Amino acid sequence: MASLNVGNLGEYLREQRRNAQLSLRQLADAAGVSNPYLSQIERGLRKPSAEVLQQVAKALRISAETLYVRAGILDAERDRDEVEVRAVILADPALTGQQKQVLLQIYESFRKENGFAPGDGAVESRDPLSDASVRPAPPRTAGGSDADPQQTAG
Repeated sequence: MASLNVGNLGEYLREQRRNAQLSLRQLADAAGVSNPYLSQIERGLRKPSAEVLQQVAKALRISAETLYVRAGILDAERDRDEVEVRAVILADPALTGQQKQVLLQIYESFRKENGFAPGDGAVESRDPLSDASVRPAPPRTAGGSDADPQQTAG
């Protein structure tokens, strides 16, 4: 059977499965797919559907978007930087699931603040440094409080 140019996906899945310390059978069970089918995906012989990729991503606790890009379902160029950042965060074994989600939320909020929409490769034409809403934090008072000195003076 000829390879369907999903070897990159298969290699990546195998690497993520090994990083998660799961056997092929364990991942297949967790993702709800057959062991032989998952083996064929890892060897680049089968091209899985988006639904199967989502199930596998959930079982591995990685980004389904990353798998979609590697499988050719999403445009790699359009979202490359965002997907790579997300993939690195989600693949880090030193972080808990909750820590990964918090980091992703912070990352997304910074992207929005800087004019990037989710999944958008282009920035809006505004300079965040000249934005009037961006102001330095008020100086701390002698007592170490963050309260506004004008509001506490009266």
